[in-house]
Amino acid sequence: MPNVGEIERLVSYFSRFPGMGSRSALRVVLHLLKRKNTVLRTVISSLSDLYNNCKVCEICGNIDVITPCAICSNKHRDSSTLCVVEGIADLWTIERAGFYNGKYHVLGNKLSAVEGITPDDINISGLYNRLAQGDIKEVIMALSADLDGQTTLFFIKDKIENLGVKITTLSQGIPIGSDLEYLDNGTILAAFSQRRGI
Repeated sequence: MPNVGEIERLVSYFSRFPGMGSRSALRVVLHLLKRKNTVLRTVISSLSDLYNNCKVCEICGNIDVITPCAICSNKHRDSSTLCVVEGIADLWTIERAGFYNGKYHVLGNKLSAVEGITPDDINISGLYNRLAQGDIKEVIMALSADLDGQTTLFFIKDKIENLGVKITTLSQGIPIGSDLEYLDNGTILAAFSQRRGI
C-alpha cells in the first residue's frame, strides 16, 4: 500500500489536469487504489501503450498509432476541404459529430499576446505548405470564438488568402468565448452548415 506521501504526490499531479481540482484528483486516486487489481492495472497498461505507440501525424498533427494518421490516409475522405483547428480535442469533437468528411490541420495552439504564443509557436508553416500544393479548394477555419481564436483566424487569413483557396469560418451560432470541445453535436453541425466567407 502506498504511503500518504505517494498518494499526495499523485493527487497533486492529477489536480494539474484541465478541469480537475484537488478534490476531484483525490477521488480519482482513491478510486484507482481501491480497485488496484482491476482498474489501476488496466490504466497502467493503457498509459504504457499510449506512451509507446502514439505518434503525431506528420501531415495534420493529429495523434494516432500510425503516421500519416487514419484520417489523412483515408482515400474516401474529401481531400479538397481542410478544416483548421486549434487542438486535437477540437478535431476529435468534430469527428465525433460525424458529419464532416474532409481532412484536418491542427495548429497546436492559438496566438496569444498574454501567454506569449507567437506565429512561430503554432503550425502555420505546415498549413501554408499543404495549401501551396494546390489540391485544397476550401479551408474551414474552425477556431474558438474568443479574442485569441479570432486573432489567429485573421492572421492566418492574411497569410493564405493569396493562394486562391476559399476561406470560410464557422457560423457565429457558436457562443463567443466558448471552446469547440465543449459544444454539443447539434451546435457544431449548425455552425458548419452555416459557415461563411471571411
